[in-house]
Amino acid sequence: MTTSTTLDSTLDAIGVRRSGTASGAAATTSTKKSGTLGQADFLKLLTAQLKNQDPFSPMDNTQMVAQMAQFSSVAGISDMNTTLSAISAKLGGTTKADAMSYVGKTVLTSGSVAYGRSTGGIAGAVELDQDATDVSVTISDAQGSPLKTLSLGAQKAGTTSFDWDGKTGTGADAGSGPFTVTMTANSGYSAVSGRPLVWAPVQSVSMPTTGDPVLTVAGLGQVKLTAVRSVG
Repeated sequence: MTTSTTLDSTLDAIGVRRSGTASGAAATTSTKKSGTLGQADFLKLLTAQLKNQDPFSPMDNTQMVAQMAQFSSVAGISDMNTTLSAISAKLGGTTKADAMSYVGKTVLTSGSVAYGRSTGGIAGAVELDQDATDVSVTISDAQGSPLKTLSLGAQKAGTTSFDWDGKTGTGADAGSGPFTVTMTANSGYSAVSGRPLVWAPVQSVSMPTTGDPVLTVAGLGQVKLTAVRSVG
């Protein structure tokens, strides 16, 4: 029995045809349908190969060990994929469960509307895309009239916090808001891109069938969970 005949017999035992045989077209169709060989297919192939080997020229022990090692690898990869899928599903469930705990808390996220603290004023941050030599934050009232401008000076790229005591430029109490927060940043004569970050309370959480949970935040509307920078 030739090597080609042995291989054909082995493949015949598991219903697979080589493309060079008369039923090569069927093999192509079968391969497209099955996609890849699984553990059961691999075991059938190995068993069929042992059954159909030439008794006068049996499989070399080295080849046997190599094929068993391949089978072990296939089994391990399959088990790992199953485990990773289970972990992924668990992590997805944990994310939604954690999202529910955001209700009633305040989050730091990109936005321009902020409500005053019970002690007065607001805290927030600016997020710079690159280094700046001069950064300032302006707090305005609900009608857009400036109340106070805070100079933060030179800042590195990233997040820089600020705290406003709730007093206007003349020292008067600005009230509880809502306030509008804007920022400007420059590096020499060039503008630096960035965005204000404000603290705002989470009112509710929605769970879409696909994608991340979405928070409903006072003054800002819907905010994706991935957009939250910090939780207070």
